[in-house]
Amino acid sequence: MGAQAQIITAPDSIKAGKGTRKQQLDKIKARKNRLFTDSLGGSEPANAVLLDTTLFNKYGDLLHDDPEYNPRQPLWKPAAQVLGINAVFMGFNRYVAKADYGYVSPSTWKRNLRSEPEWDTDEFGINFIGHPYQGTLYFNAARAQGYSYWQSLPFAVGGSLTWEYFGENTLPSYNDMIYTPLNGAFLGEVLYRVSSNILDDRTTGRERAVREIAAGLINPVRGLNRLLQGKTFQVTNKEVYEKEPINVTLFAGVHRQNRNQDDVFGAGYNNAMLNVQLDYGNPFELQKRKPFDLFRLRAEFSESKQDTVSGIINNITGYGVLLGRNNQVGKLDLLTGFFQYYDYWNTRNFDLGALGFGGGLFARYPLSRQVNLYTNAHLGVIPLAGNSTRFAPDENGLRDYVYTTGLHGKLETTLSLGKYASAAFVYYHYWLKTFEGLEGSNSIGIVRPRLTVQVFKNVSLGYEHFGYTTNRRLEAFPIQRSTITDQKIFLQLFLQDPQRKGRYN
Repeated sequence: MGAQAQIITAPDSIKAGKGTRKQQLDKIKARKNRLFTDSLGGSEPANAVLLDTTLFNKYGDLLHDDPEYNPRQPLWKPAAQVLGINAVFMGFNRYVAKADYGYVSPSTWKRNLRSEPEWDTDEFGINFIGHPYQGTLYFNAARAQGYSYWQSLPFAVGGSLTWEYFGENTLPSYNDMIYTPLNGAFLGEVLYRVSSNILDDRTTGRERAVREIAAGLINPVRGLNRLLQGKTFQVTNKEVYEKEPINVTLFAGVHRQNRNQDDVFGAGYNNAMLNVQLDYGNPFELQKRKPFDLFRLRAEFSESKQDTVSGIINNITGYGVLLGRNNQVGKLDLLTGFFQYYDYWNTRNFDLGALGFGGGLFARYPLSRQVNLYTNAHLGVIPLAGNSTRFAPDENGLRDYVYTTGLHGKLETTLSLGKYASAAFVYYHYWLKTFEGLEGSNSIGIVRPRLTVQVFKNVSLGYEHFGYTTNRRLEAFPIQRSTITDQKIFLQLFLQDPQRKGRYN
């Protein structure tokens, strides 16, 4: 096995006297693409047998960050950075924003430590987007200093707890202590992985500057740590970061949410929309799974507040594998695993923010050399979610959403006709029961069929139809059943990593 490993490690290193650094990098990348590109209709690159699978994935990329270049820093460093992040937020709230809740003192700390936490009344977007992003900063304080996913998670928990008790003069909140660290770790690992794919410490000059700036914008805490550790300008002769192939899909076009309830293809507002989807890792590669070596993150934006309850973010959804196992049964490629899910939906019909965990099954069945049927199905538990009521604020008159628990089921299936066309059907369902706020339950369904047809190389014309349904049963109000539909026409730009074949987006 050691002799086989040399086949990839030797060409992956920059050698003196073998041409310029850029020329050697170009040759390394071309060679890897040639040797370790997915075979059509299969789950493995044709020459994967050339690799030492204890060090590399099937595409010749590292399975782990190089421990010599990325050593784990002493415990006090990420802990101090977590406290520093909180100090920056506290200073901003008090001296820049001059927010009432930013005026803390020993007396407010003493009261918070002696009081029972509450379920807070923050705005929906703050609780279910803002706080998870704050959790990514705590998480990456450790992740960007040599700690693994599981080792970084406690720092997200600690950052959230110290903020809740000492960062504001309001009472600590249960929802923030759960949602901030857990979905912060979800988004934090996504940001770490994407920034790793952007960084290449073998590069120099303009390319290096662009990579450093892009990675720093995506993951600011990592960018800061690279400066502190001297990595921003340090040049290596070999790859030092774990990477998996990543596909990027961009949708841009117009959409119309029908104005009237239960109206399909009716009158509505036509507004511009943009959708970005990242697919990281190959679900059908035979490998030992670890957290987030496979994930999907999809975000959609609209220019008009008429499409949403508040803001321009229509939805952010995603999943990341925590544990998994791959198998092949004849021609069928399978992945079974345990996943974490992130859901944020902001529509005129409902708001929904959910943290989920559950089991998932991915399958690929090749119908021919070019035609594949992809399916993934999920069933999970939702320990915490927020869901709008649309009737009235809670009993305190401050919050127009309730805290719930429940279940979710998700199905995504795509028939891919190679690069020429695809037909997809997606259905999500959420069963939610209120435990804090207006008593009741809600059953939410989201259906999303889509068709794309190639118009030029990796550009396709697409149509997508959304249907949002709710069935609210609140004890103090009449039952509400409603449906809002949304039609989208768009151009799709599909940027496929040559080492990750498969249009199952």
